[in-house]
Formats: sequence, C-alpha cells, structure tokens
Amino acid sequence: MKKFRQSWRWYGPDDPVSLSDAKQAGATEIVTALHHIPMGEIWTVREIEKRKAEIEDAGLVWGVVESIPVHEDIKTRSNNFQTYINAYKESIRNLAQVGVKIVTYNFMPVVDWTRTDLHFQLADGSKALRFGTKAMIAFDAFILKRNGVENDYSAQQLEDAKTYLADLTEEEEATLIRNITAGLPGSMAAKTNSLDSFRALVENYKGMEAATLREHLLLFLDEIVPVAEVSSVRLAIHPDDPPFSLFGLPRVVSKQEDVKAIFDRVDSIANGLCFCTGSFGVSPTNDLVSMLKEFGPRIHFVHLRATKREEDGSFYEAQHLNGDVDMYAVVKELVNIQQTRNESIPMRPDHGHVILSDLDKKTNPGYSGIGRLKGLAELRGLELGIIKSM
Repeated sequence: MKKFRQSWRWYGPDDPVSLSDAKQAGATEIVTALHHIPMGEIWTVREIEKRKAEIEDAGLVWGVVESIPVHEDIKTRSNNFQTYINAYKESIRNLAQVGVKIVTYNFMPVVDWTRTDLHFQLADGSKALRFGTKAMIAFDAFILKRNGVENDYSAQQLEDAKTYLADLTEEEEATLIRNITAGLPGSMAAKTNSLDSFRALVENYKGMEAATLREHLLLFLDEIVPVAEVSSVRLAIHPDDPPFSLFGLPRVVSKQEDVKAIFDRVDSIANGLCFCTGSFGVSPTNDLVSMLKEFGPRIHFVHLRATKREEDGSFYEAQHLNGDVDMYAVVKELVNIQQTRNESIPMRPDHGHVILSDLDKKTNPGYSGIGRLKGLAELRGLELGIIKSM
C-alpha cells in the first residue's frame, strides 16, 4: 500500500527548528526553498546543490520546492515580466538537473498569505494563527487607507472596524501592521518598509479583474509547463490563502472551478496542484472530497491542516483533526488516490499550534516544531488506521 511521503517545511539554516528536529519528528523529506535569493533571480545549480547537500548530510532528502516565488511583474505582465519568466524556466531546469522534481508556487497578488493575529491564544493556553475580519478591514480602510476601499465593505462593516481600531493601543496597532505585512514574500518584505510602499504594490493591480489575472496565470503556464515537461518536473500551484479577495485584489485559485479552468487550459500532468486543506477549507462552499475526486491525478503535493470558521468570515487555525475540515474523509480519499496512481504523494503537516516549551521560543509563524510534530503524528496515525481498515 502506498503511503504519504512524510515531509517537513524547513526555512533553511536560520530556521529555529533544525533538520535534526524534523528527522526526530518522523519526517523523511524536506520541503524548502532558496529564501536568500531575491525574487526573480535564477536559482543556480551551485546554490541548489549546496542546499541539497545540507539536507542530505542530515540524513534527509529534498523532496519539494516551496516555493519559487513568482515576480509581481509576471502577475501584472508589466515591466520586465519576460525576463523573470525566462529566469523561472532556468530555475526549473537547474532544479531538475540536481534531482528536485516537484515545484510549488502561488499566484496571489502582493501577499502570499494573510493573518491578523500570529499569537491567538486558545482555551488550552496554546497559540495559533488567526484571520480577523474586523482587524483586516480596520487595516485596509483606516491604516492603509486604500483608494476605493469604501466600495468593498458595507457601512456596518466599516463602522465595526473603526470601533475595533479605536480600541487598540499604539503597540497593538503596530503589531497588526507587522502581522499583515508578514505575508509579503521575503525579498519583497525587505523592500516594503512603509505603508506607502505597500499601498503602491496594491495600486499596481488597480482595475484588474479576476479574468485578467487568470489569463496572466495561464500565459505564464503556457511558457513554463513545457519546460517542466521536458525536465520531468511537476508544478503544483498553491491555492489562495485565504480563498477570497483582500485589498480589493483579484484571486484566481480559490475554488473548484478555478482549478478546473487552469487544468483545462494547460492539460498536462506537469501542471498540477498543491492541495492545501487549510486554504480551500476556509470557504464553506468548497467540497474538499469532491475536489480530490476530480483532481486526484494532478495533485502533486498535500498540505494538511484545519481551520475553524466564525460567523463574520474570521477563522483560526484549529488542531489538525478537529477543525471544519473532515480530515478523515480527506485522508481516506488521498489514500485511494495513492493506490490508484500507485505512487506516494508528499504530505506535510501544515502549520501547527505553539505548545509546550515552544511557547518560550521564537519560531516562524505557523511553523513551530512541537505543534507540527503533534500534527504529523496524528496524520500518520489517521492514514495508518485507514489503510489497515481497507
């Protein structure tokens, strides 16, 4: 029986959770990227080999790239977009040459992910990531002061957000700003050191509809998928996180129809999906099992986590087995997909609560060691139980 390839995200040598920690947690593969290389630059064979050697020296393998960031010029098809597409192609070829054959990426405008609270305390004393609707609107309307923001929210939402902001201390407001801008890709975050520069990034998409952004994604895929095919690389697009518009920006990988449009236009096994249950699961309209059944052959990487939705659209990261995602049904279908394909799919426990001694440590948001160890153990046990019952 085919089982998940047990993966673990690692942010490189500066990650406070070490490769040794990952191995002790039960992982056999590492998911990582060359975070020190600025967005848009080519990943050279030398740099890829250096990172691969670090991982292999720890007794692990580099199984998945997460991610090669897509430059904003590619998303807007402006300025130097063709130069950046050519660099992307070369990075794919170089990764293939070194033997890393699954590449994750996303096509989210400006921010890769967004949360308003990176230390949301739960009833048991652990901490989780949370997206608060009022906090988000408060930032967008009254801190960022985005042009046209009044068209995206109701009068009541704006009033509630204004009240929310008025109750924050200066320190809490500064923390909110840091939390939201934490979703910027690394090299972009280093350059975006003010609200004015953040606002300018958002303004680059002014007037762009979802149909236009989708076409830009498809044109990008028209160029890079043939390179991936020749290189035997599988591309895996990550869904929007969260799966709805932020800052008035379009989103094009939020629901089942979005993925279908991408696959129908570029019909290749190299054009695949990173199935993130946390991202898709935030939307109550997404039927995760139905999506798995439809897209099973094209799922090249899996993120397993659960969120808990709130009435106003807010949500927080729940325990891996106890959120709104029916993790049993999801894993059962993934087990079936692996048997049908006769291959194992890399899976990582996505995010994790900050628990136990990690509460006293500095960790990357969502990527504490012990919380993910717990999640990986639970998911491995769930998978084993399902397999044994078959």
